[in-house]
Amino acid sequence: MRKFLKLFGFVTGFAMASAAAQAETLADALVAAYKTSNLLDQNQAVLRAADEDAAIAVASLRPVLEFAASAGARQYDRSIRSSPFSAPFDHQTSASLELSAQVVLWAGGRGKLSVAAAREQVLAARSSLVNVEQQVLLAAVSAYVDVQLQHEIVALRESNVRVITQELRAARDRFEVGEVTQTDVSLAEAALAASNANLAAAQGQLMVARERYKAVTGHYPGTLAPAPKTPALPGSLEAAKAVAERGHPVVIQAQHQAAAADLNVKIAATAFGPTLGASVDLSKDVQDGPASLGVGLQLSQTVLSGGKNAAVYRKSMAGKEQAEAGLLQAVVQVSETVGQAWAQLAVAHASIEAGRQQVTAAQKAFDGVREEAKLGARTTLDVLNAEQDLLSARAARLEAEANRYVGVYQVLSAMGQLTAEQLNLGVPSFDPEAYYDAVKAAPVHSAQGKALDRILEKIAD
Repeated sequence: MRKFLKLFGFVTGFAMASAAAQAETLADALVAAYKTSNLLDQNQAVLRAADEDAAIAVASLRPVLEFAASAGARQYDRSIRSSPFSAPFDHQTSASLELSAQVVLWAGGRGKLSVAAAREQVLAARSSLVNVEQQVLLAAVSAYVDVQLQHEIVALRESNVRVITQELRAARDRFEVGEVTQTDVSLAEAALAASNANLAAAQGQLMVARERYKAVTGHYPGTLAPAPKTPALPGSLEAAKAVAERGHPVVIQAQHQAAAADLNVKIAATAFGPTLGASVDLSKDVQDGPASLGVGLQLSQTVLSGGKNAAVYRKSMAGKEQAEAGLLQAVVQVSETVGQAWAQLAVAHASIEAGRQQVTAAQKAFDGVREEAKLGARTTLDVLNAEQDLLSARAARLEAEANRYVGVYQVLSAMGQLTAEQLNLGVPSFDPEAYYDAVKAAPVHSAQGKALDRILEKIAD
């Protein structure tokens, strides 16, 4: 018998260990959310478009080479001067080719300023992508914890149904012997009906949580492992705010946008100066005639634009002021968000401690009321109310614990620290430099172009 018990214990322990090994962890959920997020894909495409804007700015510094080919025919009437036996019309055809190249030699630095401004916009787009990554990962944490919470709420509701079913059975037995009235039985029946309704509602909330989990991670949750220990936070609110104000992606994005706006002012100022360009033209009449080659320099400047250039400059100045104010406001908002997340986390901590005390007290009250009801000192309604108080206390404690857990990650997100790299997920992360390096020189058909094709194929996979 002892051997059988040992074998049974071994098999049971092995089965539990296997189930635990197969359970989906929070890290698994975060990796799945990172890999399957359409929101990340969308913003990665936005970043690639910004990279191409940088390539377009580089291309504007290069010569533009064009060709033109023309062909034509002309017909002359000579019937008046010709003999009756000659053709009444003369036909003359022509064809020519022209190859031309133009390049801007100097425009007050407009080209280089445009390249620098485009680069700042690329960096701003990268920071925006990091912020989106934070949103995706925070949604995964919230969905993971919510599924676990709803499972526990369902278990509480099921337990409540079992307890009230026992109370109903006890009330009917006591009614049979005349200890309680039909009213007590009806109260227990009503409480059981309400408990079943609450169980159905909890099961519905669990289904909602599962659907949200699927939307975030790309699949329905299976067996979820217990949530791991939360990451460490700074020791004070001031330290957390300092980290956020210094490195939150929203602040960094605003910094690059302000830098780009300052460059746009300088670009607008170049419109008031002259532009020096060069051109080379090569033309050839296909039928006859020598080829001609022309080289020239052009110095041009707008004398009167109807106020357009001045308006563009004023607009760029307003854009600069807007971006600078946006940077200051971004710091304010980030600091406020950290403060709110920190306060909510403190509330969750306090709620957990209060919830533990409430559950302990409610459990003692329920046990006492039930024993007193057996002695006739309490009514069925008293027992049902005590059971409901205990259920509410347990549910509140579970919700507080879930809020505390998610609250830690909300603080990390508010600080700008909730990224795949910061969480050490070990997932191959999106490399923003790879695509930029492939297009920053504005390749057309070259080894760089082939590398770009490989990058696009990898992204498509």
